[in-house]
Amino acid sequence: MRKAKKWVLTAILGAGFFFSAAHHAFAGEDNLFASTVGIDTLWVMIAAFMVFIMQAGFGMLEAGLIRTKNTCNVLMNNFLDFCMASMGFFFFGYAIMFGAGNGFMGLKGWFMIDPPSSGHLPLYCEWFFHAVFCGAAATIVAGGVAERMKFKAYLMYSFIISATVYPIVGHWIWGSGWLSNLGFADFAGSTVVHAVGGSAALMGTIVLGPRIGKFNKDGSANAIQGHSMSLASLGTLILWFAWFGFNPGSTLSVGDGSKIAHVAVTTNLSAVAGALAAMFYAWKKFGQPDLTMTMNGALAGLVGITAPCAFVSPKEAMIIGAIAGIIVVEGTVLLDRVHVDDPVGAVPVHLMNGVWGTLAVGLFGHKSLGLANNGFFHGGGLAQLKIQALGVFSAVAFVLGVMFVVFKLIDRGVGLRVSREEELKGLDLTQHGMETYSGFQIFTTE
Repeated sequence: MRKAKKWVLTAILGAGFFFSAAHHAFAGEDNLFASTVGIDTLWVMIAAFMVFIMQAGFGMLEAGLIRTKNTCNVLMNNFLDFCMASMGFFFFGYAIMFGAGNGFMGLKGWFMIDPPSSGHLPLYCEWFFHAVFCGAAATIVAGGVAERMKFKAYLMYSFIISATVYPIVGHWIWGSGWLSNLGFADFAGSTVVHAVGGSAALMGTIVLGPRIGKFNKDGSANAIQGHSMSLASLGTLILWFAWFGFNPGSTLSVGDGSKIAHVAVTTNLSAVAGALAAMFYAWKKFGQPDLTMTMNGALAGLVGITAPCAFVSPKEAMIIGAIAGIIVVEGTVLLDRVHVDDPVGAVPVHLMNGVWGTLAVGLFGHKSLGLANNGFFHGGGLAQLKIQALGVFSAVAFVLGVMFVVFKLIDRGVGLRVSREEELKGLDLTQHGMETYSGFQIFTTE
C-alpha cells in the first residue's frame, strides 16, 4: 500500500515537473518570437526614419541646383510632399497597395479601417515604412518641374500620386499584384519608387515646357546655373546616407545581420562607381570634371542598385553603378537635345537609371541570393530579364499615361504654370511672398 502511494506521489510530481517544464519551454518560445519581432520592428523603424531624411536631402540638392529666386518654392514643395504623401497614403494609398482586391489594385482597408497587414511586422510599422517611400517617390518630381509650376497645382499633383498612382504600381510589385505573381523582382524600389517618380517628372516637364531662356532659337541649350553647389553637395551626401536606410531597411528583418551588411556594401560600391564613372566620362566628354555630374552619378549609382542590391555581388554592383554613371551623363545630353528642361537631372537619375537597375536584376541576379531565376550572365537565359523588362516598361507607360491626364486636368482646373512675369520675378516672391535670402534677391522683367 505504501509502495503504491509512493508510485502515485512520484507520478504526480513527475507529471507536474513535465508540464511545468513544457509550459516554460513554450513560454520561452513565445518570448523569443516577441523579441525577434521587436528587434525587426526597431530596425525597420530606424531605417524608415533614415528614409524620411531623404526629404531634406532632396530639398538641399534641388535648392542648390536652381536659382536663388526660386529656392523657397522648391523647399516648400519638398516640405509639403511628405505632408501630402502621408495624408494620401493613410486615406487611400495603403489600402490600394496592400488591401485585398485583384491583380491591379487593392480594394479594402480605406482610411486605415480594418487595414491589411502585409507581413510579420506591426501594422503601423509597415505603414510608416511604406509611407516614407511614398514621400520619396513624390518629391522626385519637385526638381523636374522646378522654377515654373504653380504651388497649388503642385500640391494637387503630390496628393494624387501619393494616394493612387504610386500605390497602384506598388500593389503590382510589392502587394501580391500581377507582376509579383510573375516573379518580378525589385528589392527596394528602382521601379516602384524611382521609375515612378522619374516618369512623373518627365511628364511634368513635357507638359509645363522649358523655362524661359533655357533654349535658343537655333535649338541650342543654355546652362542655367544653380545658386549653391554647397547646398547641392550637402543634399547629395544626405541622400547617400539615407539610402543606407532605404536599401538595407528593405530586408524588413535583422536575422543574423548578413543580408543587411551585404545590401549596404552593394549599395555603397554602386554609388562610388557611379560617381567616378560620371566624373571621368564627363571629364573626357566636356573637358573638365563637373561636380553636378559627379553628384548625379553617385545618385544614379544608388538608384541603379536599388532593385538588385540583394541579388548581386559587390563586384557586380560596381559594374551596375559605373554604367549608371555613364547613363546619367548621356541622358542629360539627350534631354537637352530633345528640348526637355529638367533643372536638376531628375529624369536621367531616377527614370533612366530606375529602368537600368530593374533590368540589371535580369542580367546579374543570382538565384542563390533569393531571385526566382538566375540572371542572363549566370546561365539563366532571358527568363528573368523578360519579366523585368515587362514590369518596368509597364510601370513607366502606366505612370506616363496617367500623369499626362492628371497634369492636363490640373492645368484646366487651376492652371499648371505661372505667368511669364511671375517666372521672371521668381516663385519665392510671386507664390509665397518671401525671399529665401532677405534683401539679396535680384530679378529682371525682360
